[in-house]
Amino acid sequence: MNRLRWMYVVSALGLLLAQPAPAHAAAAAATTPIQVYGAWHCGNDACTWGAVRDAGDFDRANHWLIDRGDGVPSVNLVVLSFVNPLKLLQRTTDAQTSAGVPVGMTPAVISYFSSRGIRVMLSIGGITFVDDWNTAPNLAGLQAFIDAYRSQLPYDGSGADPAARLTIDLGAGDRFLIDTARKATSDWLTSAHPVLDYANAMVPSKQPTSASDAETNWQEHVDGKPRFSPPIPPLAPARFTGSLFISAGSRVRPECTTFGSSLENTTGTYVQAVAPNGAGTTPGMLGFMFWAAETPSTHGTSTTPPNTCEGGVGVGARTYAVPIPMKALRQS
Repeated sequence: MNRLRWMYVVSALGLLLAQPAPAHAAAAAATTPIQVYGAWHCGNDACTWGAVRDAGDFDRANHWLIDRGDGVPSVNLVVLSFVNPLKLLQRTTDAQTSAGVPVGMTPAVISYFSSRGIRVMLSIGGITFVDDWNTAPNLAGLQAFIDAYRSQLPYDGSGADPAARLTIDLGAGDRFLIDTARKATSDWLTSAHPVLDYANAMVPSKQPTSASDAETNWQEHVDGKPRFSPPIPPLAPARFTGSLFISAGSRVRPECTTFGSSLENTTGTYVQAVAPNGAGTTPGMLGFMFWAAETPSTHGTSTTPPNTCEGGVGVGARTYAVPIPMKALRQS
């Protein structure tokens, strides 16, 4: 595998792995601008990326990501999803994979986004490859992967080197993937000695029905779970993002098309103002991630024309003055 492809493969560690704050808490807190505003991207084949894309077709399906209607991108991060963890471990070459990397994740696709100031990462894992993920790593294996990775690319709080950016996906709250959440929060995401840059609190099994439902999940990461045995410590708000669906099920979501009635609108105050509760010093989560661009499933909606997301995600980027390209992230 050439260095460029390897750099982007290991620049993200994707792992698919809910007591809310008082209503007055977020309103009383200071706010911090959103820094991460990105989308997982599943290509046109349900997150396999098993074929090289035609450039014109790719642009027609994804132009909303690079142009929200005013020539500015709708996001500042795209995470190409997914790399099969077992094929990567075994450096498999077959009809859909070259040395463990999906053949559709080409330098041309990466350049399509990065040339517009959008950071590109790759995600290892995903629901598509649960069995392979369970075969390839465990917590000890993840620790070994992170140790080996950081031996070559040390943690870089400036974010200047894209290859040094290493993240993890956790459950929507702390009641899912409990062992992984405990390990990540205790050892990999501390503000004093960070190993990973941040975590993504993944989408739950279905879109939350209200802002308070989404915020309940995210608050669990902020609070931790002190009554668990052993407990999960609190996570600094500056060390994670919250996730929402933009394509799922049989209907087009307002999160994709209509910012005014979207959850990225109604949860925006919370995301920018949630106060630390035992970890970190600054208010506000890092931002939002959206699941998922183009065609994440063979059933249900996609974000391709006529259902593109300029009116939801794109308007949100403009409303929140999302920095493009992404700037150095808060460290505490």
